[in-house]
Amino acid sequence: MPHELPPLPYDYAALEPFIDAETMKIHHDKHHQAYINNLNAALANHPDLAAKSVDDLISGLADVPEEIRGAVRNNGGGHSNHTAFWNLMGPVGSDGVGGAPTGAIAAAITADFGDFEAFKKTFNETTAKQFGSGWGWLVCSGGKLKILTTANQDSPLTHGLYPILGNDVWEHAYYLKYQNARPKYLEAWWSVVNWHEVNKRYAVVKG
Repeated sequence: MPHELPPLPYDYAALEPFIDAETMKIHHDKHHQAYINNLNAALANHPDLAAKSVDDLISGLADVPEEIRGAVRNNGGGHSNHTAFWNLMGPVGSDGVGGAPTGAIAAAITADFGDFEAFKKTFNETTAKQFGSGWGWLVCSGGKLKILTTANQDSPLTHGLYPILGNDVWEHAYYLKYQNARPKYLEAWWSVVNWHEVNKRYAVVKG
């Protein structure tokens, strides 16, 4: 079964004014769809791999034949990363969207970073420094929360780490509204973070 573009879980304009509707439409309908198209093309002659979930593919890149590994890494990573990204955001004003975290992830952030503001500052500064295109992530490693970045569409899954929270800092994610001001985009993005989804993903890590 070919991979398919998951529908956006809210309207294109649901993240306004922090992320504009035009960016969301292009980002979801064009960029994400392109990753899926390219991934399906790479897997066309590998039905056993095509049957796997995209996260399983990315987690097991060593098992992907070398001749298609780069395409799967880039496009499968793009598909996996974006699928998580849409769900990690929510409509402005919705319960659990924006503001300070709640639930278990709030307690973990306080334990490992001191407080939410310190965590947010570190996340923004780390992600702003990602050279070129890439992502900023929150993962759990060794029982503690850690912030890291990956280049291009690389995923923490490839390194055995499950992404709890992630922000896309490819220019297509923010350039229409913020131009080259990546830090402004990073700051605004917290207003649309869906903490319910973050807690669900944290629960996967904690088991």
